[in-house]
Amino acid sequence: MITTKIDSRKRRSLLRGLAALSMAPAIAGKSSRASEPYPSRALRIVVPYPPGAINDVLARAIGERLTASMGKAVIVENKPGGNTLIGTQFVAKSDPDGYTLLQVPAAHAINAALQRRLPYDPIKDFSFITLAARAPFLLVVSKASPINSVQDLVAAAKKAPDAISFASSGTGGNAHLMGELLNNVADIQMLHVPYKGTAAAINDIIGGQVQCTFSTYSGAAAAIQADRLKVLAVTSAKRAPVFPDIPTIAESGYPSYDVVGWWGFAVAAGTATAIVDRLHNEIIQACNTPALKERLAADAVEIVGSTPEEFVAYLNKDIALWRDLGQRARITWE
Repeated sequence: MITTKIDSRKRRSLLRGLAALSMAPAIAGKSSRASEPYPSRALRIVVPYPPGAINDVLARAIGERLTASMGKAVIVENKPGGNTLIGTQFVAKSDPDGYTLLQVPAAHAINAALQRRLPYDPIKDFSFITLAARAPFLLVVSKASPINSVQDLVAAAKKAPDAISFASSGTGGNAHLMGELLNNVADIQMLHVPYKGTAAAINDIIGGQVQCTFSTYSGAAAAIQADRLKVLAVTSAKRAPVFPDIPTIAESGYPSYDVVGWWGFAVAAGTATAIVDRLHNEIIQACNTPALKERLAADAVEIVGSTPEEFVAYLNKDIALWRDLGQRARITWE
């Protein structure tokens, strides 16, 4: 038998060569994908909430228009849980190739400000595309309630703090923080009662177990139209076109109160600028179609269509608002 001795330097060189050969197919695969025209396969929009709410309606409506304009299917995937953390983390860890989009909700700023530990960086792990739309929330009470205005609500809360509570669709959501903000600016102490969804919260308000909540128009529309809820105020600085006769909380004695729900889009950080620009242009075009604008206006949703830079500035402003509230009211959670 003949044996051949290979010195250590040659052995290392040989092993490196074999390793390079084994990696060649993967490298070739990545190279070929990088050279493909965009898009060359289906895209998906991850919505970090269950289906059915206005955010889901917005994502699906935009997805339909992107499918038509980009020539590839755009699929909406609902990944709820963890106050949006599950779906958001999924996109943060996805390939930065422009095929997985996140519908970024206002809760993204709330989590960034108040969540003690996040499994992602809320700014650095994303390339933001556009702030697509926003909508005021409505402060509502039961139709049978003796409370008929924000002033009535504040007076009742000051007279009997333990008797006034506000519902939300869950800790850390828009309604929770809007209620805490009203507590802060009005110097009251309404009790927060979290529910698993807006529908359950509204049912208990109608039943008298809880006094009020903050809801999008779409979330409360059926009960309002059935004359089971009344609207005290809207949360935005300006009155909502859907309710021109309903005052704002700012008009009701608290001029600094100005918060809304909003929805934007982002992809994983590191996505090519050309792809982000393409998605921005396509989403803006989709948002500005008359049919979509009319559909959303009926739910008090306003199209924004910001630049990526404007979106980041808006996001940082919201983070600062909620962080300041958290420090003043000592609000935080795991």
